[in-house]
Amino acid sequence: MTNAPSPSRNWFWLQLIIGWLPMWALFTVLIINMHEAPFAGAARVAFRLIASGAIVGLGVRALVQRCPWPYPFRWPFLLIHAVAAPLYAVLWIVVYNLIESLVRWHLVFMVGPGFGRFMLTGIWLYLMIAAVGYAQQAAQRTALIQAATARAQLAALHAQLHPHFLFNALHTVVQLIPLDPAKASHAAELLAELLRSALDEQRDQITLAEEWRFVERYLAIEQLRFGDRLHVATTLPTDLMGAALPSFALQTLVENAVRHGAAPKLGTTHLHIQACIEHGQLCLVVSDDGVGAEPAAVMQGGGTGLHRLRERLTCLYGSHASLAMQASPAGVTATLSWPATRVTHASVNAASNDD
Repeated sequence: MTNAPSPSRNWFWLQLIIGWLPMWALFTVLIINMHEAPFAGAARVAFRLIASGAIVGLGVRALVQRCPWPYPFRWPFLLIHAVAAPLYAVLWIVVYNLIESLVRWHLVFMVGPGFGRFMLTGIWLYLMIAAVGYAQQAAQRTALIQAATARAQLAALHAQLHPHFLFNALHTVVQLIPLDPAKASHAAELLAELLRSALDEQRDQITLAEEWRFVERYLAIEQLRFGDRLHVATTLPTDLMGAALPSFALQTLVENAVRHGAAPKLGTTHLHIQACIEHGQLCLVVSDDGVGAEPAAVMQGGGTGLHRLRERLTCLYGSHASLAMQASPAGVTATLSWPATRVTHASVNAASNDD
């Protein structure tokens, strides 16, 4: 089976066709006005002119790639194009006449309104092609800078997440020490396993199955402290466990619910974790019936963990992901949604073998 052309190659040819179509129309009008030729004949001649210009223009594109715009500007760069522009014009004339000779089945040499004007038009075409090429380079450079900035921001947020999570988890262990030293010791062992997993995880996206295994360990620590005061229920369909999600996203929502919903409440807190697909979006819903919160406080953005989660969502998905918080005195519901994608089976199996 032959490989399909890459999207970037298809996009290049589409740009090439769209870019030369207005020139074909312009040359057709010029030929009609200057030679009073019929439209069909003028269009055919204009097409051969443009086709020859586009063929030689492939060399200009290659030159632009090999000779990028210098920063800072250097005069040899200008000299290169000062030589290349008339060379392009000469080659354009040669290729056009070769095409005309093949069409007419005999050798011809046509220069239209004159050799000088033909050369000037060729130089103008060269400058147009080179300008478009350098504009594309600038756009690509800007995109690369933006991607690098986003990666750096993600790395910084990922690094900030570990101290934030470590502080909260250690706080749980410290609270257990005076109440039940044996449970505190067990919690410290669970915390060591949890932190090893957290520090080893460097990916921006993991499977829901991997994230849930991490959250289960976290909840095991918290349930040592809360006992019967914390009940956890889940609705996590098996067919969604291979779905991709931002690492520590579910953990952040669960930690927020436990810390701000269950911890201040004297009675039992029910925590429900649900995953589903809605309109092509994967949704995670974490709800609790803890002490609740004022809607105004939630509207201001929530705590540090939620703020960093929103920043990571923006870096990864732009406007295609959202984190909505609904609060009342009866509890808080957090709904996280992003485009549904899956991690490869190989990644899922490798993660399963690590446990």
